[in-house]
Amino acid sequence: MTKIQHDSEVAIYYQLFLEDGTEVESNRDDEVLRFTMGDGTLTDGMEQALLDKARGEQSEIMLSPEQGYGYPEPENVHTMPVSDFPADMAPEEGQIIAFDGPDDDEIIGTIIKVGKDDVDVDFSHPLAGRNLLFKAEIVEVNNPD
Repeated sequence: MTKIQHDSEVAIYYQLFLEDGTEVESNRDDEVLRFTMGDGTLTDGMEQALLDKARGEQSEIMLSPEQGYGYPEPENVHTMPVSDFPADMAPEEGQIIAFDGPDDDEIIGTIIKVGKDDVDVDFSHPLAGRNLLFKAEIVEVNNPD
């Protein structure tokens, strides 16, 4: 039986949950996620949970922030004027918003403080600093010859 190695091509169904059981990401009702181990698609902790698994097996692991998306970085917090936000959208703490970045890239930010004239936005990964439950079902494994 072919088992997942460091350079395997893998297809999985996965789910990601917060500690309280809230599902934050899933492809269960979508297409499988296809990637090559080590290509950066998954965090190192997620990849470690898949190593040595074979097609049909399941994996479940509680990821610490180090194994998941790391910790929020202070240098990723930026203060923006309230006027930069659409008039019909009052910014609220905890809100996750997509901003237009350079080259029309989408950048995700979490509002961490709302003042009278300014809003502090953390552009660290929205799941940074969180413990996460990662569940995966291995659908396909192909290893280079």
